[in-house]
Amino acid sequence: MDASIEVGFATLDDLGSWMDLIDLVQWNFPGLETPEKVDGYRMTTIKNIKRGSAVCARDQGAVVGLLLFSTKYNMLCHMAVHPDYRRKGIATRMIELMLEHLDRSKDVVVLTFREEDEKGEAPRALYRNLGFEEGELCVDQDYPEQKFILRAKKNQSEPK
Repeated sequence: MDASIEVGFATLDDLGSWMDLIDLVQWNFPGLETPEKVDGYRMTTIKNIKRGSAVCARDQGAVVGLLLFSTKYNMLCHMAVHPDYRRKGIATRMIELMLEHLDRSKDVVVLTFREEDEKGEAPRALYRNLGFEEGELCVDQDYPEQKFILRAKKNQSEPK
């Protein structure tokens, strides 16, 4: 990964740039089809930033990657990387930081696109490379998806 790209927890100062990235990639995400839904996502992002469950990658202050997670559900909830920054290890670094703050004595879950969905090729390969296994088929935001599971590690303590 480029040394100028910093991965860390998002702050409210990142929110404008975060939402700029959402504007760029929202077509790729079920649940972000209308201005009202994007506004709801913005409010969810603010909550996650305040609770320390929003990770971002920055290049010279601009958000080029974002990830929301839930410690309650031990789940990766939303992740995106700017199209110009893909395949540079940014998603992997964000997931690694997230995993440091989840309970690894429990399974970690993410919902992603199904195998036949062309949008799913890159994320499914990424999750597999990180050790996630295919789980059940499901529907979220009225969109067909599939659960991927990173199995719990034995003898892991609670998150830091």
